[in-house]
Amino acid sequence: MNRVLAWPCVGLLVLSFTAALPAQEWTRFRGPNGSGMGNAPTLPVKWTERDFNWKVPIPGAGVASPVLWGDKVFLASGEAKTGQRIVLCLNAADGKALWTRRFDAAPYKMHLRNSVATATPAVDAERVYTSWATPDQYTVLALDHAGKEAWTAQLGPYKSQHGFGSSPIVYEDLLIVPNDQDDGGSLIALDKTNGKVRWQLPRQPKNATYSTPCVYQHSDSAPVLIFTNWQHGITAVEPKTGKVAWELSVFETNKQERAVASPVVAGDLILGTCGFVTAQKHFVAVRPGDPQKGTKPQEVWRVEKMVSYLPSPLVKGDRVYLCTEQGIASCLDLATGKVIWQERVPGSYAGSPVCAGEHLYCTSLDGDVLVLTMADKFETVARNALGEGTQSTPAIANGRIYFRTNGHLIAIGGPR
Repeated sequence: MNRVLAWPCVGLLVLSFTAALPAQEWTRFRGPNGSGMGNAPTLPVKWTERDFNWKVPIPGAGVASPVLWGDKVFLASGEAKTGQRIVLCLNAADGKALWTRRFDAAPYKMHLRNSVATATPAVDAERVYTSWATPDQYTVLALDHAGKEAWTAQLGPYKSQHGFGSSPIVYEDLLIVPNDQDDGGSLIALDKTNGKVRWQLPRQPKNATYSTPCVYQHSDSAPVLIFTNWQHGITAVEPKTGKVAWELSVFETNKQERAVASPVVAGDLILGTCGFVTAQKHFVAVRPGDPQKGTKPQEVWRVEKMVSYLPSPLVKGDRVYLCTEQGIASCLDLATGKVIWQERVPGSYAGSPVCAGEHLYCTSLDGDVLVLTMADKFETVARNALGEGTQSTPAIANGRIYFRTNGHLIAIGGPR
């Protein structure tokens, strides 16, 4: 039975699961290493509102995606008029509020499609980490799972004509914080236990970056953090030292561009995008270098037609899937970048596609979820309505998919 719940008061006791769900985590933007791959093979592909596990209103507004740890969902939100930031924790099984924390911050001018809560939090077993920025201050905040403040770090002014949006990630004992701004910035690693700066890598980009980093490690190579940026291209950074392991310029540096979609790792390749909303966009596959072996990074292939600017790519097996803002869905061969199929689909898109089982879930700005078969033949399985618009990327955990719409958080699938 569908349950539409009112938002309860702050301070409710932590509630346990009402059904036996396997503990699964979705700890950052787009889940495991930013791949968008969810472990929910029995997730439904067709539904109506009657099939929602739960739908709850959320205070404020924003486009940050939900993240999950065990039986808890964490979400960032905010009040556009006052600039106040909000961090929420809900019970994953029934959507009931466990706690809400509010933090004062100033409103400021930003892109119409941006929000005061665009950065997706990161979460681990101890804490949830969230970030926001105004022109005067870049703030990173850590709360424990009960909502108690663990630490706050202030990283100085933030300059961008379109506002803030990059999301942090956890890597071992570090919180990795992207900070590429308009005309300057840095990449930063904080100690996740206390918020102190462990290293800071100065950068000189000309445009703020909105992509979220990922981690590359293949065979016996040392792990590196992967960042995309218009002028730097694809950069690999040693996570413990903050030193650049390698960097390859692959984007159009003599034209104004911006990296918005996030990079993904696919076997021994790294896939990154960059471009401009009204101009050419680039989707590039790079084979990393290894300084210890004396090898340099190499571009393997690139695609510059029907490339997404906002939604990030998704890789399953030897196929790459894209969905552009204008509603062009594509399937590419991972080894060559060759187009397997390319079709126009209904709607416009800002959130990134995610995958469960053999199906791709693409959520339009109008709140329609297009479900496609992940195969070498294009097939639309279903088109399901959420009931209101969204710019957010869904999360998958505990056999369920969680959608953040303009006013609600919705859970679909799994036990009810």
